[in-house]
Amino acid sequence: MYVKAEDVLPETLLEAIQEYVQGVELYIPKRPEEKLGWGEVSGTRIQIQKRNREIAQRFERGESIHSLMERYHLSYDSIRKIISTHRKK
Repeated sequence: MYVKAEDVLPETLLEAIQEYVQGVELYIPKRPEEKLGWGEVSGTRIQIQKRNREIAQRFERGESIHSLMERYHLSYDSIRKIISTHRKK
């Protein structure tokens, strides 16, 4: 989002910034504690966690890795990693 600095910053702060840069766009990142992790805004992270739990549960009930590969369109190594990670929890 683009915001004019003079609309949101106090004049003294704007003048201090102008000592370093003028007439350019300046990106000001969020504070680390306010950043959201990957997939938290879109809900993708929750969907993948749900899918992975489902994969691990199906495997525990006896479904084969190859069947899970076909069902979820994932590689052998991806399925094994999901199962391994779930067992550690």
